[in-house]
Amino acid sequence: MSKRVARIALLFLLAGSLWAFQRGIRNLFPDSDDETPPADGNEKAEFMWARLRYSNFQGGGGMWARRGAWTVDFPKADRQFLQGVRRLTRLQTRSMEHIVDLISDDIFDYPFVYAVEVGHWNLPDAQARKLREFTDRGGFLMTDDFHGTFEWDIFTTSLNKGFGDRPITDIESEDPIFHVVFDLKDRFQVPGIVNYPFGQTHEYDGLEPKWRAVRDDKGRIVLGICHNMDQGDAWEWADNPRYPEKYASQAYRTGINYIVYAMTH
Repeated sequence: MSKRVARIALLFLLAGSLWAFQRGIRNLFPDSDDETPPADGNEKAEFMWARLRYSNFQGGGGMWARRGAWTVDFPKADRQFLQGVRRLTRLQTRSMEHIVDLISDDIFDYPFVYAVEVGHWNLPDAQARKLREFTDRGGFLMTDDFHGTFEWDIFTTSLNKGFGDRPITDIESEDPIFHVVFDLKDRFQVPGIVNYPFGQTHEYDGLEPKWRAVRDDKGRIVLGICHNMDQGDAWEWADNPRYPEKYASQAYRTGINYIVYAMTH
């Protein structure tokens, strides 16, 4: 009986700690997402930002992804990042994101696709093969916001269904993708907002940021892998005075470099 009471007490303690933690985060960074489409959201443009919708690994996403792990930071991160692209480049971008999936063929209409929390995705064989076809046709996939060895294993398990013959390699600092617009030779880890109160930049055992890639037969990067970092959080919270400017600046430069590389290589 005493063990049962102790378990119940522990559950209440954990629940209270989680509630306090969530409240602390939201006090620092209140949820200000406005899903109202921009007034010019459907304007014609030369570049359109596409976000990948996928099915979750069981239990993936946690409290940050009630709508599915693919929706983390959505839509504020996308729209706020696009504002930066319009200000910092000459790209004529549409101000609203577009959602694509691997069920229809819609993805083939968008040369650049962004996928978040891929440490929680669960791609069926056919969808992984379609993702490979997308890159074989010249498409570019940017993955972001997954951390540690556990999420890396989930990510590669699905990816290998379509890219088993393609090695994943580290991107050297001299690679054009780090210099096509902004010089990103000196890079650092961009943390998720969950770590802000603890003064740390990593999650789980993902102590070191990894900039990795899958390349095609000609050596062109077709899949840019941002592991142990969170560009999306930096885009989402760049307008918050509590969020460090250095993280937002690097995240914007990274995203812009990846887009311009994808469109010019």
